[in-house]
Amino acid sequence: MLKIQLVATLAVALVMYFASGVPAAVSAILGGLSVVVGAYVASLVAKRGANETDASAILINLLKAEAVKILMIIVILVIVFSFYKQLVPFALIAGLAAAALFSGAALSKLNV
Repeated sequence: MLKIQLVATLAVALVMYFASGVPAAVSAILGGLSVVVGAYVASLVAKRGANETDASAILINLLKAEAVKILMIIVILVIVFSFYKQLVPFALIAGLAAAALFSGAALSKLNV
């Protein structure tokens, strides 16, 4: 599913490139990559509890994974806003949204 997130991000970046140029394409890629990296790290957290059989332990592990994903997205976006001076906010949000559409599916399709 992470591959699908990357493809969606690249598709948005390509559209943004032709619509608004290189800074918009880079902004879309950075927005999408924040979600992809967050989902990947969350999948690592979720895999730690693969041997759990108790429903409450599984739920707590998934909630931890979701919290880690959100925290990673926030941290990456703060870094992007701090260092990328040619940021195009609409493109960043479009890239983030494209990748986020598949983010929940990425966690649900873990190969554990």
